Amino acid sequence: QVQVVESGGGLVQPGGSLRLSCTASGFTLDEYSAGWFRQAPGKEREGVSCISSNDGTIHYADSVKGRFTISRDRAKNIVHLQMNSLKPEDTAVYYCATDLRAYGCSEDEYDYWGQGTQVTVSS
Repeated sequence: QVQVVESGGGLVQPGGSLRLSCTASGFTLDEYSAGWFRQAPGKEREGVSCISSNDGTIHYADSVKGRFTISRDRAKNIVHLQMNSLKPEDTAVYYCATDLRAYGCSEDEYDYWGQGTQVTVSS
């Protein structure tokens, strides 16, 4: 059974860092495209960063470029999202999603979703 689980969320002060982790069971995550999405209260879910399984192409939302980094730990079957220089506007529930054929960072491309992890940036 395919299962996607996020971890690493929490409360952090502005300017701080967090590293989110996405683990998968039932399949090898390295063979799938993976993406991080977020949804803030009252807003639609948006793509934050995605990495393609096809050629390793990485996408970042303009709002996180230079601050967030997506990466794979192939040995542990994990996809990380390193978030630095966090801002209050980064506060949201962060979701990991995977799909065998996704290339971009549109949620329509992703079939398997985790339950989300809360990230709160506040002093």
